[in-house]
Amino acid sequence: MAPALDLIVGVASTVTRLGAFAFLRWIPGHHFPSIIVSAAAIYLTLVTAYSSSFGTRPSLREAFPKLFRHEHASKEHSTDSGLDTEHDEPALYKEEVNILKTLVFGIPNWHEWEFTYITIGLNVLVTLLSLDLVFRGPALYDGEKLKFSRLGYVDHTSAKVLMREPDPHNLPVYVYLKPSAKTNWSAVDKVYYTQEETDYTYPIVFEGLQPGTSYAYSLSNDLGGTFRTAPAPNSAAAKSLTFLTSSCIKANFPYNPFAHSLSIHGFKYMSKVLKSLPSPASFMLFLGDFIYVDVPFRLSSTQEHYRSEYRRVYASPSWKLPGLDIPWIHTLDDHEIANDWAGGNETEPFPAASDPFIHYHASVNPPLPPSAPDGPETNTTYFQFTQGPASFFMMDTRRYRTQPETEKTAISATTKPLYGSSSASSQATEYGPSMLGPEQLQALLTFLQTPEGPNVHWKFVASSVPFTKNWRFGTSDTWGGFLSERKKILDAMHFAEASLGVRVVILSGDRHEFAAVRFPPRLASEVSDPTSSLGPHEFSAGPLSMFYLPFRTFKQVDDEDVALAYFPDGNSKVGSIEIVPTTGQGQTRARSTLKYTLWIDGLNTWEYTLQSPVFNTFGKSNLATWTSRWSGW
Repeated sequence: MAPALDLIVGVASTVTRLGAFAFLRWIPGHHFPSIIVSAAAIYLTLVTAYSSSFGTRPSLREAFPKLFRHEHASKEHSTDSGLDTEHDEPALYKEEVNILKTLVFGIPNWHEWEFTYITIGLNVLVTLLSLDLVFRGPALYDGEKLKFSRLGYVDHTSAKVLMREPDPHNLPVYVYLKPSAKTNWSAVDKVYYTQEETDYTYPIVFEGLQPGTSYAYSLSNDLGGTFRTAPAPNSAAAKSLTFLTSSCIKANFPYNPFAHSLSIHGFKYMSKVLKSLPSPASFMLFLGDFIYVDVPFRLSSTQEHYRSEYRRVYASPSWKLPGLDIPWIHTLDDHEIANDWAGGNETEPFPAASDPFIHYHASVNPPLPPSAPDGPETNTTYFQFTQGPASFFMMDTRRYRTQPETEKTAISATTKPLYGSSSASSQATEYGPSMLGPEQLQALLTFLQTPEGPNVHWKFVASSVPFTKNWRFGTSDTWGGFLSERKKILDAMHFAEASLGVRVVILSGDRHEFAAVRFPPRLASEVSDPTSSLGPHEFSAGPLSMFYLPFRTFKQVDDEDVALAYFPDGNSKVGSIEIVPTTGQGQTRARSTLKYTLWIDGLNTWEYTLQSPVFNTFGKSNLATWTSRWSGW
């Protein structure tokens, strides 16, 4: 057989197998399906067209004699001469080499037809499995008939529930509520209709509730659930808070051919984590990439397709696992739109992508900041709330984003792992390169500069992308591409810690790795001290259920972003935050302790503890001292 033919067939087979392995078990990049199918097509075409070049292919009767054992029974082939012939060692080695070439590199050898059929079948199988990952979910589950309800934002006097009901025969839907300790239901609402305009979703709001009370709700379309309101502000119970944070989920990855195509493997680990917590989690703060519209392959950019992606996630059987019915609140990130999105809020496909995020997530998210534009036409998607000992600002890092600051950082973004694609582009606004836009930036700075109540010790800033610039791969898609705007925010964070008696914690996701970073004050005595805990901290966790990269992309490059921990491996990473009161002596304000726990694949992997600062009646003089020491920024 021609060596060139062997080489081409071997390369096509190897590309098919390695591509399928990487695609199914490592990273479901959008380039892989076309590469795998093309390589498999080349392989099968050559094997079929030049079959005789690989030896004489046996007939079906010869290849599978048991299927034809009743035919030609009298025709027996004598093998005596073959049994009596002793092959010398070189011939034996040659036969082993041929078998190795067939099984490992996929090069047919019809003299060993059993192995040839096995190797061809293997290439066909891995190609079909790759196509199964791409098409089985969208083909079998469009979710058009899906009905469900889930908890959104819950505070001390109200709760939001999202309902989807597409069947007009179930309308109107009567809404009932009762304290869990009581037996009598109260009719509190009636949903007369759901509309195609909102993909048949409807946000139900329960108001006038009692703090720290468990409730049950029931809907006349056989949906229902339970929730517990937050404790009353300034109460003893309000000094503690537990919640989870993570990002990034993709159904049936790593791929399992025997799993439901909509199963989310990381949910079983999250369920395990929830059982392990010392106190119940109040909510899940999910930091983007709830869907992957362009992974493993973008099938459409229509509004209906984006909606169907949300429906498929909510149709997953994994939601039935214990504990997952806690409140979920969401930020927006790129894979809900397109990879590394920086095209603004008018460029396609953003309008189509924003629609289901508004209906499925923003409609039951926390309230908007006081200064944020409100109204049905604004579609503001950054949020602010206070619960117990902490206040939160949830940023939208995609809707208002421009291109990064410099061409150099923009080019570095093209080296980000290929798990999606975007052809969108935008120009910097008149305010310069920005991730937040002027209105959101001002709302965030106001949040950071506003004093909190006496029992609020923590300010959390939620970002769908890392705040640190230590990720050296795709840096410009993170805050590393917007350093001027980041500096304004970081200055405000340092101001808050120095003058307001709070600690600032940044929670982020996106990178499918975990890292903890401290941003120390720009004082030489603190920068050089690795044991110091002064300065805002960032905990970046993900994915909840997705791939992780075998490459190490995180590296501290200066003393501005001090690395505390880095855990890149693991298909499921969840962070739990537990805040409890601690009372010190000689101070007028009780302190608070935060413990961050990283869970990788359901196991407690790393813990870190922070204390809120001591804040006393000399706050004004402390502020003056801080201002003088930080002058010249």
